[in-house]
Formats: sequence, structure tokens, C-alpha cells
Amino acid sequence: MKILVMNGPNINFLGIREKGIYGTEDYAFLVTALKEKAAKEGHEIEVFQSNYEGALIDRIQAAYQDGTEGIIINPGAFTHYSYAVRDALASIEIPKIEVHISNVHKREEFRHLSVTAPVCTGQVVGLGLKGYALAMDYLTGRK
Repeated sequence: MKILVMNGPNINFLGIREKGIYGTEDYAFLVTALKEKAAKEGHEIEVFQSNYEGALIDRIQAAYQDGTEGIIINPGAFTHYSYAVRDALASIEIPKIEVHISNVHKREEFRHLSVTAPVCTGQVVGLGLKGYALAMDYLTGRK
């Protein structure tokens, strides 16, 4: 299976920003773990991160034509207000799982609303970096 993992603003600062919320493992750790899991299970994976809304939208649109079969997305702050990212996700009929490292429902009220979740197949929230692996397991049919 060809899987695209997308990360939005500030996810590249894992291990640097708010360690009490996001943990001490850095972004390289996450990317390596995802690539190792995919290789072990025989899947093709691309991990993409951008702090720019347009770059995320461009990559979502490219997924429509490049054979991507599943998307794991952590839109970061765009989760809460980016109707443009939402519309890009809605425009493609590829299974999509939204992931959030922290439990957004236990945090500030503005984080409780996701404008992107309604156009995703499912959502994993508050399970740390393991949420990405669980999303991959869902997309690939692993139990």
C-alpha cells in the first residue's frame, strides 16, 4: 500500500516545543519509526511536512494522481480553521485518518473543533506518536 503521512505547522518541532504535551522524541524519530514500520510491513510511505497551508493543499491534490492509497494527516493548527485544507481533503476519495499527538479535547477550547475531521475516514487523538502507527494499521487492514 502507498501511504502519505502529512504533518502541518510546527510538527517539525517535536522534541523542542512543549515537551510536556508533545513528548521528547524529535521529528526525525517519528519519520524513522514510520519508515521502519512501513518497510517491515511491505508498504511504501512518504512523510511530508510543511508549515505552509498551500504546500499541504498542493500535496493533497498530488495524491489524487500519484497512486496514494491512504493518507495520515496531522494538520496541526490548520485543523481548527483551514477550510482550504478541509476542501482539499474532501476533494479526493482516498481513505484519510486525522491524527493528533495530544488529546485536543483536554486542551484549550479552540482546539476542540476540527474542520478537517468531518471529511476524514477517522481520527486518532491523544495517543502520542503511537497514533500514527495505529492510523497506519487501520489503513493497511492490520489489527
